[in-house]
Amino acid sequence: MRRTLMLVSRRLALAAGLVLAVLAVNFMLIHAAPGDPALVIAGEMGGADEATMATIRKTYGLDRPLPEQFFTYLGKSVRGDLGMSYTYNRPVSELILDRLGPTVLLVLTALMSAIVIGTGLGVLASRRPDSFGSGVVTVFSLVGYAMPVFWTGILLVILFGKVWPVMPIAGMRDVRAFGAGPWETALDIAHHLVLPAATLAIVYLAQYSRLARASMLEVLGSDYIRTARAKGLSDAVVTFKHALRNALMPIVTIAGLQFGNLISGAVLVETVFSWPGLGTLALDAILGRDYPTLLGVLTFSAMLVIVANLVTDLSYRWIDPRLRGR
Repeated sequence: MRRTLMLVSRRLALAAGLVLAVLAVNFMLIHAAPGDPALVIAGEMGGADEATMATIRKTYGLDRPLPEQFFTYLGKSVRGDLGMSYTYNRPVSELILDRLGPTVLLVLTALMSAIVIGTGLGVLASRRPDSFGSGVVTVFSLVGYAMPVFWTGILLVILFGKVWPVMPIAGMRDVRAFGAGPWETALDIAHHLVLPAATLAIVYLAQYSRLARASMLEVLGSDYIRTARAKGLSDAVVTFKHALRNALMPIVTIAGLQFGNLISGAVLVETVFSWPGLGTLALDAILGRDYPTLLGVLTFSAMLVIVANLVTDLSYRWIDPRLRGR
């Protein structure tokens, strides 16, 4: 337990430096992009004369030198103040918290579905690698891996919006379900979640099935597996109790590394399905040159990836007891 706490402390210290570096890089890149956010704000206000532009720049601190803007933003962000949104005229932290739940729900549902289903398919394929079922899993994996996320989403929208309209293709809630009880609300959200989560999960499900199959084939050829079978243990016990646990290490590693890709993929999926998460918020911020909102979303996404990597490190110790003493 003590070693685990020391590991978490070291990782958190490194994470603080990494978040600072990410914030600095994002700040410089966003402000280096062409265009003037004051023009966007002035356009929404209905005027762009010099007096209006000067007032806007002074109000939002855009008239200050870039280094001063950065250190001012850094000091406020440490206290949890991510600035005010140019577009929504609300604190960025409130906007992110409002959109965080839908994005986390979408990403975790897609990730867990891909891991569980993909690993299950890979394990079944590895038990009889030359069978017809193993070939089907291989073909499905190749097709799923080759399908871009946005293309898969568009196909599902066409299929379930026009050809077979049995699933909702936009939003997170049905307007007719507002005011319903908690159980009806949960079912309504789950109903709207199916297509976005499936779109995001398909490509990763294909990867995990291939990875699980290869990892299981390697483990099943080990000496200790042959010893377990020689002792008369059943095939199910050998596969799921002895082999699968050791085969999970590369799967957990890839899951932790791909969490950032899931966040970026969620931007496309949320746009296609009008899912009210951080992805659509980031897109609106890009179109409106809303620097504080975009910077807040990028920084918060980086923090989510860092937390996912920390959880991955802790998962290693649960899967492999040999790591618990290190």
